[in-house]
Amino acid sequence: MTTDAWESAEQGFTRLLSRGRPERQEVAVRRLERSRHELAGRTGAEPEQVRAEQEAVWRIRLSDLLEDDPAAEAELRVLVATFSTSASASRPRSIAISGDNSGIASTGDHATNVQMRAEASGSGRVYQAGRDQTINE
Repeated sequence: MTTDAWESAEQGFTRLLSRGRPERQEVAVRRLERSRHELAGRTGAEPEQVRAEQEAVWRIRLSDLLEDDPAAEAELRVLVATFSTSASASRPRSIAISGDNSGIASTGDHATNVQMRAEASGSGRVYQAGRDQTINE
């Protein structure tokens, strides 16, 4: 919510959240701007925590919206698809693994260019994971 796409997203979500009622429009804009302010200018590990908190807040708000107005689902799906597509298109997405147990993995989720290298000799084994890993031998 801190990119150039913000204005377009704000307009779309304001329209969705206000559902054509001017009294709701001001509340929607205020909530969206509050979330934007919370996310802007964070450094270190802090952005991930704030993003998770804002995600939880908006998950509840959108769930309430859909409960109150099930017809809003179609418009919400269009908005989510629009901004999910533009967000994922801007991130590199590739996976390359070579036979010598080295490779580059980039999922496009929150990482871009994660490099994983390992070498085993003799009867050694290499286990690599970009996230969770369970090994049962």
